[in-house]
Amino acid sequence: MRVDKFLWCVRYFKTRSIATNACKQGKVRLEDEILKPSKDVFPGDKLRVRKNQINYEIEILDLPKSRVGAKLVNLYVHDITPKEAFEKLDLLKYSKDYYRKKGTGRPTKKDRRDIDDWFENASDEVKEKPENDKE
Repeated sequence: MRVDKFLWCVRYFKTRSIATNACKQGKVRLEDEILKPSKDVFPGDKLRVRKNQINYEIEILDLPKSRVGAKLVNLYVHDITPKEAFEKLDLLKYSKDYYRKKGTGRPTKKDRRDIDDWFENASDEVKEKPENDKE
């Protein structure tokens, strides 16, 4: 079975064209070899798929005849992704939340005025500091 069709059948990608594009971009590998979308895969192969900033590692157990339901995916694929990959994703989410809370959107007019006032006060403090006289 073609690798793009297989990844679509086991629900790693929503559409087959997305799976094909992932293969073309080098996000699907078999033993550190970049796969073309038309490359055949067989049971026992171990694939590495980069998706959503995570390197998923999957072992092919069997080939489905067509797209399978979410409950049946475990019959065809064994996920051997290390837990560290998911922990890195959590750290990335926390680092993004540090800058601005999710859902707050763009700064409001009041936020912008507060920022402008802060910059004006900071520049006034720099101007008011007396310089060391060289006498």
